[in-house]
Amino acid sequence: MSDQVILTRKENRIGFITLNRPEAKNTFIPEFSTQLDRALWDMENDDEITVVVINAAGKHFSTGIALDQFREKSPADYRRFLYTIDAFYHTLARMTKTTIASVQGYAVANGAGLSYACDLTVAADSAVFGTTAINVGLICLGPAAPLARLVGRKKMMEMILTGDLYPAAEAERLGLVNKVVPADELEAETLELAKKLAKKSSLALRIGKEGLNKLLDGSYHPNLDSMDDLFAALCATHDAEEGVRAYLEKRPPDWRRE
Repeated sequence: MSDQVILTRKENRIGFITLNRPEAKNTFIPEFSTQLDRALWDMENDDEITVVVINAAGKHFSTGIALDQFREKSPADYRRFLYTIDAFYHTLARMTKTTIASVQGYAVANGAGLSYACDLTVAADSAVFGTTAINVGLICLGPAAPLARLVGRKKMMEMILTGDLYPAAEAERLGLVNKVVPADELEAETLELAKKLAKKSSLALRIGKEGLNKLLDGSYHPNLDSMDDLFAALCATHDAEEGVRAYLEKRPPDWRRE
């Protein structure tokens, strides 16, 4: 694994953050999450950057938290682990810079959450979204925090509790994606949007985003921490361990059903 699991660069007032674990489908591990959060804050504090684009190396945007991380931890250990893994949700919600997710392939679980937490999302027509953790005995409560700001209660319940997958066109219809483009045009279309925003007044963008967020925020940050607390308690249970083990062993899970 490369030491640089997150790559950064800036050009013409646009900052680029690239998820760089393509061999692992850009799954989240503590080092990956820490580097991502640091990169976001570096971009936020750079006066030469107006817009931040988050893209990914390889075939997939991100398939969530690496499943080999879900083993032999106490609830307290899981809580600390998830607070590190999910720090980016807090950071994206606090950033004054406009953020754009550029999504190809699978964006599921925390990968979907990363896209949902960005201000705007451009997706390849072959992209697929889903809050899929329920399928391995876990639950996507971290991604639920930004998702709750995008869709209604009924649809949020359906997405989190079924773990269904949604193609890019359906994600756009639901309001999860701003624009769907041919896969070979994803980079160019994302850059065009970023350039359009970078030409605007950075002050107007910042104040506009602050005002719009105030209309939506409610209790976002404490609610997100509560989601991680609940998820941490679940992660230490038999069903969570059995679900992950069964998935890795390619067999049906034997749920305890307590």
